[in-house]
Formats: sequence, structure tokens, C-alpha cells
Amino acid sequence: MAVSSSLVISPRELRSDLYSYSYQDNSKTPLVISLLSSLIDRTLTRNQRISRKASPASYSSCGGGKTHIFDCREIPDLTIQSYLERIFRYTKAGPSIYVVAYVYIDRFCQFNPGFKISLTNVHRLLITTIMIASKYVENLNYKNSYFAKVGGLETEDLNRLELEFLFLMGFKLHVNVSVFESYCCHLEREVSFGGGYQIEKALRCAEEIKSGQMIVQDPNHHHHHQFAEILL
Repeated sequence: MAVSSSLVISPRELRSDLYSYSYQDNSKTPLVISLLSSLIDRTLTRNQRISRKASPASYSSCGGGKTHIFDCREIPDLTIQSYLERIFRYTKAGPSIYVVAYVYIDRFCQFNPGFKISLTNVHRLLITTIMIASKYVENLNYKNSYFAKVGGLETEDLNRLELEFLFLMGFKLHVNVSVFESYCCHLEREVSFGGGYQIEKALRCAEEIKSGQMIVQDPNHHHHHQFAEILL
């Protein structure tokens, strides 16, 4: 039985995390991850509600041909929160990367109005946007093969997702300071309701942490990581 606890994030804490985060080997998970997870979960709930009201033919036809590349073989048994925490655990991507990834997801949905975020495509969309955002923000990055292993994909699959995403975005990846700050302000408004946005966090089962351990080494980083293997 899942146990849940409530995490209260204040706007001031979020702003400090977004603008003053410093990486250390034992860095705690950035607050923006919990908030981004909550926002995506609400989007999923809304889209599922819309799809139940719409006829199956009309809703499925609005997905757009090329965006189907983001559909998983099967829906992963992994929450959005757990998936984002996994990405952070193995890549140590800082808060700004998740904000830029959020900008990319928003743009992608605007440029492809037929695309609807769903349980089938959200994980692939997240690992793709976070990897591209990391390349945009950081000077040094892991290879695609490493991000693929973290995200539960074959390298060739992630390469195709990246290329398709770039073309579907029209290669409009630039995020200037004003755009970045506007999205940070949007996130701050999200946590302003009632003096702090209540984010429900499900504690992960021990089986998820212990399942299918495997050793992976990235040639650019001289240390080993242990992965709980997943497949999208």
C-alpha cells in the first residue's frame, strides 16, 4: 500500500532553489522537480478527462502522425515524480534545466496542437526535452547513450526522438532571460496558492529501488552508476 507525505514549497524556497542551486555529490532533489511533476500530473488528468468525453475516433485522430514517435511500447510502471528523480539522480541536472525543458514542452504543444500529453508519451517526452535542455544550458554533458540508459531507451531510439523533436519544434530552442524568468514566475505563482503549494509525494516501494540492478559507465565520466533497469 502506497504511503504518501505532503511537501510544502514556498515561493521564496522555489526562487532560491532556481537561482541559487549549487551542485554537490549529495545534492538534494531540486524543488522544481516536485512542482513540474505535479503540473504534468494535472495535465495528464485533464487530458484523460477530455479523452473520455470525446469519441475514440475523434480524439485518437488529433494526435498527429509524427508525434506518435513519443509513444512507449507500453505504459511504464513509474510515476512522473519517480522518473524525474531518477533522471536527476543519475545526471545531476540542475533546476534551470528542468525549467528550460518545461519551456520546450510548452512550445512543443503549441507548435503541435494535435499532440496531447498522455501516459503513453510523457516519459519519452521528458527524457528528450531534459537531454536537449541540458545541451542548451550546460557546457559539458553526458552522451546520448548515457541519457538513453537513464531514460530506459535504446540509444538509436533517443537519437530519433531528439531529431524528430528538433524538426517538430522548428529548431526554436533559444530561451532568453525574459522567457526563462517568465516561466520561473509561473512556477512561483503555482506555489503561491494558500501560502504554499501542496504536492503529494508517493514513497517508492523497495521493489522499485532494488529491481534489476545493472552497472553502466559513461566514457566521459570516470565513475560507475547503478541503474534500476527500465524500458520505455
